[in-house]
Amino acid sequence: MLLVANAGLAAPLDAQSVPAGRHGRLFPPQDLGLLEGPDREAWQKPDQIMDALGIADGSAVADIGAGAGWFTIRLARRVGPNGIVYAQDVQRQMLEAIRRRVAREGLRNVETRLGAGSAPNLPDRSLDAVLVVDVYPEVEDRVTFLRNLTAGLKPGGRLGIVNYKPGRGGPGPAPQESVRVESASVEGDAQAAGLRVLGRQTLPYQYLLVFGR
Repeated sequence: MLLVANAGLAAPLDAQSVPAGRHGRLFPPQDLGLLEGPDREAWQKPDQIMDALGIADGSAVADIGAGAGWFTIRLARRVGPNGIVYAQDVQRQMLEAIRRRVAREGLRNVETRLGAGSAPNLPDRSLDAVLVVDVYPEVEDRVTFLRNLTAGLKPGGRLGIVNYKPGRGGPGPAPQESVRVESASVEGDAQAAGLRVLGRQTLPYQYLLVFGR
């Protein structure tokens, strides 16, 4: 749904200029509370996802479409003070919410980045992992989006896509094809973007696909 040098960060940046772009069905900022259910930790399986992406102490990672930062703070704790998390979103209200949350948590290894359309506004070849959770259905030019995310990866870096399974219940959106993307469709987009599948995992209500160059 992000970067500076290691150690303490200056004030987070969100005003870098990026080209205009289009998104579909953006999540409304006024509904952020819906993403913070007390049971999310149990069904989202954040540690399983981070393990699959090889995220560890000192890693540089990006949280794409970060929303209010639910995953951002967990990534920041995982990478520790020697790592960095780029919390990226295309809505300024989301980035403002993340900055408030990060300040409350006392975290100093998070930087916000404002993206637009399929341009994520990430540093080139600098990231160990990029994580995209429940954002993929909002993207219109998906192949370009994946190519641009891949440009931010270091050699050997991993891209993780988490989506709700089509036709399933649970905490996600209504089981409609338009907002629940088949994993085969994502894999087809990834192949067109020059990526290969490194791993597939099943979560309680979602699937995780891990890609590399």
